[in-house]
Amino acid sequence: MNPPSEDGSMAPLIEELIGRLGEDPKRDGLLRTPERVDKSMRFLTSGYRMDINKILNGALYEVKYDEMVVVKDIEFFSLCEHHMLPFFGKMHVAYLPQKKVIGLSKIPRLVDMFARRLQIQERLTQEVAQTIQEVIRPLGVGVICEARHFCMMMRGVEKQHSGAMTSAMLGAFRDRKDTRDEFLALVNHRSNGY
Repeated sequence: MNPPSEDGSMAPLIEELIGRLGEDPKRDGLLRTPERVDKSMRFLTSGYRMDINKILNGALYEVKYDEMVVVKDIEFFSLCEHHMLPFFGKMHVAYLPQKKVIGLSKIPRLVDMFARRLQIQERLTQEVAQTIQEVIRPLGVGVICEARHFCMMMRGVEKQHSGAMTSAMLGAFRDRKDTRDEFLALVNHRSNGY
């Protein structure tokens, strides 16, 4: 086995993997594949190198607003930690502010930070909810995640149209049925382009 390169590149490992699959890593179509895969994997796992404080960048605002804030249909892509195959979908995030709100664009950035790691859907859902709870201390947080998993679609049970839903409900979203119902109604509401 080739040792990892001095610069931390995964390319030598990918080249070896291609060879072990029975392919010729030196053939024309595969010649630059190890470098491409290295670059791709670094991007797809860039969440490990992201800093929550840099993502938020001070976008926490004191405000007197006590109605639900919802950001829905946040698209994400991730890699399942069991097979390193993609899973993708959308996330709906809501919270009930207490004294602070978070910049709306920061919520999809938080989703990306946790999605760009080796993940399972359940943990991804929980990490987004828990982080918002810790950062702004709202009365509650609700997160719903809908995803399709290539490890179920391409291998294993091979069910191309199956999907998974997970949720994390903290504070008022867990304790108050009316809050949870309002969140679900807002997530299920389809508007004209918004």
